[in-house]
Amino acid sequence: MDLVSIPANPVPESAVTGTLKTKDGVNLRFARWQPPPGRKGTVCLFQGRAEFIEKYFETVRELRARGFAVATLDWRGQGMSDRALPDRRKGHVGDFSEYELDLDVFMNEVVLPDCPPPIFAVAHSMGGSVLMNMSRKGSRWFDRIVLSAPMIDLHGMWGSTFFRTSTRLMRFAGMGTSYIPGGNEQVVASGPYIGNLLTSDPVRHARTKAILEAEPALGIGSPTVGWADAAYRTMNDFANINFATKIRQPLMLIAAGRDEIVSTAAIEDFAVRLRAGSHLIVAGSRHELMSEQERYRVQFWAAFDAFVPGTPLF
Repeated sequence: MDLVSIPANPVPESAVTGTLKTKDGVNLRFARWQPPPGRKGTVCLFQGRAEFIEKYFETVRELRARGFAVATLDWRGQGMSDRALPDRRKGHVGDFSEYELDLDVFMNEVVLPDCPPPIFAVAHSMGGSVLMNMSRKGSRWFDRIVLSAPMIDLHGMWGSTFFRTSTRLMRFAGMGTSYIPGGNEQVVASGPYIGNLLTSDPVRHARTKAILEAEPALGIGSPTVGWADAAYRTMNDFANINFATKIRQPLMLIAAGRDEIVSTAAIEDFAVRLRAGSHLIVAGSRHELMSEQERYRVQFWAAFDAFVPGTPLF
């Protein structure tokens, strides 16, 4: 399945693309890139909600410049992977365990057969939630995992007991496939730069918007009630004081100081309970650390380089 290329965001050279079918019959789009000659190791990139492979082309180049192969996919319900509902703007799942099916087929059919070890992961927001759950269950596909603004809890009122309970009741009332209250089909990241909660970098914001204008099929709108309830159930597990202490996987959690999507305080609280982890708060950054201004991105990459063996510091 082809990748979308525009002048402001060309496809990194030597891409290999294709589709996978999960155990429950969902078709997923993936892409991978081999490392530069003479170098070994792979970084798997896992998106947040409403993201897509093309949004990470800049990150792919930066990882390959560090000597890594890169592999990534579109989660079910977003990008060019299958959607659960006839309305393609609704990136719906009933439970986050569905994303674990995506991860399982991706690792077993793309990464382990075709990508050189050692294998590391970088996961953003929702992707971080999926990888934390897999780590808690004992999965050791990755030597180390870097989590960018992981979705451990939501910011402000969206993390409140009122919204958790209301969402659960709406799902029980048969509204699981409806947009959340106040939500709509407007594609995430397609709005104006002023007032956006994702990045303070106007150029990178405009680049993402241009990709979506070139291929509208990549975008999705607000969450469904069912997706939100599934997210709340997952975040309730993270709130258990024993969850973090039972993870043996080395994790680096990098939070954004001005995040208004996920809770930076929850990330910090979770990180201090880890047995094999560390964390950093990038003061001033908004949610999308890898799509931020350079003064914030350089801090993200410095943390990555200090944590992942095989990067320049090693």
